Parts: sequence; structure tokens; C-alpha cells
Amino acid sequence: MTLLSKCRSTHFFSFKLILLCLLLGAGVVSAYAQYDPYRRSDRDSRSDRNDFREGLNAGGNWQEFDTEDPMTGVRRVRFELSSDNTLRESRFVQSRIEIYCEKGKFKSSEFTPGVFLGPPTHPGFWGQPKMEVRVRVDNSHSNKGWDWNGRSLVMDKNTTREALGAQLFRIEFFAREGSQIAEFSPAGLELGRVSHACALTPKKP
Repeated sequence: MTLLSKCRSTHFFSFKLILLCLLLGAGVVSAYAQYDPYRRSDRDSRSDRNDFREGLNAGGNWQEFDTEDPMTGVRRVRFELSSDNTLRESRFVQSRIEIYCEKGKFKSSEFTPGVFLGPPTHPGFWGQPKMEVRVRVDNSHSNKGWDWNGRSLVMDKNTTREALGAQLFRIEFFAREGSQIAEFSPAGLELGRVSHACALTPKKP
């Protein structure tokens, strides 16, 4: 092989390597740009595909979504409450609270801010990431440590019950842009529906 051929071969390999790096970089940027902090998790997306009808009004600002497993007949219910305000990072997306129930019992509840969460603030007992938030229920204030999964925070059952009977409910949390407050108006929820679907009752803070 002549020296000229070797040079051409070396330049061609370098060109392919640079092109590959550019393509990989573009893929990473595209994936990050498409990341949506408000999108439901994969688990929730699978559940949503079984939401065979639009949400029904459950009183006040609450929506109720009913699903049934086609094989087992297990009934799943999701109650959803959107925030009154939008946050600094996204002026078009509201935060939301979701309560998940299955077989007539409470399963879990989540707070999804609709903006990029900040990093966790401390580890839990088992080492799981947690974020400390401040909660206001009417005129009562308290600090909570909620499990952090990068997109949403898992609420504790007691706070969920306190929210059910509240007129005013606010959550102060750490977002990528700093401390923010999501404001909710839970009043008006038909408590009998929640009791039947989740065996949940309101609780005073």
C-alpha cells in the first residue's frame, strides 16, 4: 500500500469516527429535549391505556378514572386533582395529585409537580432517596419526607387523608429552579366515592 493510500485510509477512518460521535451527541441532546417531567411513568402509561372512558367529575376540581383488569376483573380507581396555579418553569402545565386505589383499598398517592424536580435532600431508612417538603393544610403546617423518583414524589397516607377534607392544600418543594409552591383546592370532593373506592376517610392535621 502506498503512502498516499495509507493517508486516505487514515483520514476516512477519522471522518467516520467524528461522524459517529456527532450522531451519538445529537441523540443524547434529542433525548434530553424530549424529556417531559409531567409525563406519566411507564407504569402509569400502561394503566392509562385501560382508562376506557374520560375522567368523571368526582366533586369540586377532582376527576375520577375507573379501570378494570380484563383478565382478573380487579377494579382500579384513580382520583386526580390539578393545581390552581402553574409554576415558574412551565406556565402552561399544572401540578397534580393522584390517588391510586385497587380492590377497594388505598394503594398509593403521588405529587407530580410538572417541572423538573431538584435532587433528593436526604436518604430514607432503607437508603431510598427522599425530598423534604413543607405542607400546608388549611392553617396547619408540617414538614414531610417523601420518596423521590426523579419525576414525582410519593405522598404518605396521612397527608393524603388530610388533603381530602381540606379547603386549602399547598406543597412547597425543591425544583430545578429553586423552591416552589403548588396550590390546590381539594374542597368539594365526594367523600363517599373515595371511601367506596379506597377505604379512605378525611383526617384533620
